[in-house]
Amino acid sequence: MQFPSGFLWGVASSSYQIEGAWNEAGKGPSIWDAYTHAQGNIKDGSTGDVACDHFHRYREDVGLIHQLGARAYRFSLSWPRIMPTGKGQLNAAGLDFYERLVDALLAKDIRPWPTLFHWDYPQALQDEAGWLHPDAPKWFAEYSEQVVARLGDRVNHWFTLNEPQVFYWSGHAQAGQAPGLRLPMDQWMVGLKNVLRAHGLSARALKAAGDHHVSYAPVGICGYPATDSPADIEAARQYTFGAETAARGGWIQRPYVDPVLGLGWPEDWEAMHVEKPVGVTDAELDEMQGPLDSIGLNFYSAPAIRAGADGQPEEVPVPPGFPRTAFSWPVTPAGLGWLVRFHHERYGLPIYITENGLASMDWVSEDGAVHDPNRIDFTRRYLRSLHQAIVEGVDVRGYFHWSVMDNFEWCEGYLQRFGLIHVDYQTQVRTIKDSGRWYRQVCDQNSVI
Repeated sequence: MQFPSGFLWGVASSSYQIEGAWNEAGKGPSIWDAYTHAQGNIKDGSTGDVACDHFHRYREDVGLIHQLGARAYRFSLSWPRIMPTGKGQLNAAGLDFYERLVDALLAKDIRPWPTLFHWDYPQALQDEAGWLHPDAPKWFAEYSEQVVARLGDRVNHWFTLNEPQVFYWSGHAQAGQAPGLRLPMDQWMVGLKNVLRAHGLSARALKAAGDHHVSYAPVGICGYPATDSPADIEAARQYTFGAETAARGGWIQRPYVDPVLGLGWPEDWEAMHVEKPVGVTDAELDEMQGPLDSIGLNFYSAPAIRAGADGQPEEVPVPPGFPRTAFSWPVTPAGLGWLVRFHHERYGLPIYITENGLASMDWVSEDGAVHDPNRIDFTRRYLRSLHQAIVEGVDVRGYFHWSVMDNFEWCEGYLQRFGLIHVDYQTQVRTIKDSGRWYRQVCDQNSVI
């Protein structure tokens, strides 16, 4: 399966999950520092204080990324490392670190694709009401302006926000992520507007600084049709973008993507969750619509959907013994193909798969290698599904494997391993897994066998 010429093969990570150095070189605390330091929030009781020690080992890690054959590296910038209080005073040492990282990547001919925000919100801003504060969008825009002013001469591809469904819905409505809040839905809606306005103002700041490619990386929420019947395909489409049930809460796509791409505010969805609609003004909608050159989609798993007796979408139960990852997520490669079909159909923008991978049971074998055939099989199946969608005309420009290395997996701590590179957290020894060597072949040949 040959991919189109120029297809971009990359790997991905995020700052809190790999950097460590949580209180070094002038960095301020983030909400994840506070959340992990409180007992009971992380399954194995761990923190990201050290993680993969990437802050000190970034040169070694860039060399390993080069060995994987990746042409691009999607990493995130730590807002409190750059602006310790989230606004105002810059931390020169923080910007210096990212400047050195960018230069090291470019020296290896690896294109840097930084994400401005991957969940590690400055605790100082959270103490001022965080995303609920009316100035929250301006804070993020100011941070974006400072970053692009420093790195924009060498970096021209950017992502604004990563997975607002997780950091804002799970973290602020379900208490499932940092900062662990359960906001009333009317307050939560106000914050959501600020999150989307922050994206839009950030995108405009990046564009104002030069000829920059700007993207956005929500969760790739979708359903895939249980059969090829037109009824099931339409049901899967409705499931992906509809608002048919309040039970899904914030785990639908429209509130996070439609407003930023000019399709308006989902009033029907909002009405399911609040008695008195919060609504948006024309000025707020305009702010949300920052210019985008592409959309990034993170994807791991999706439910099979069929048309019910009333024609409405319903999930097909996962049968006993169905393949699952170590995270217990069903293995559903067909979902990736339908994800990009549905999103290209609705939004019309070029697509990058910004995260895709699996948690697996990996360890260093007696021969010194890490054998992870399940990761190779998983990735091959998902890439075949993606390739078929491309053959059918969907404009997919690149793929970033999650993740470049094993890391701190949020509320799971170090219990889940997603990396193409194994990390021994006690010694910090890195070992490229069999999947990493396989991925090198994919990148070099621009094809999947």
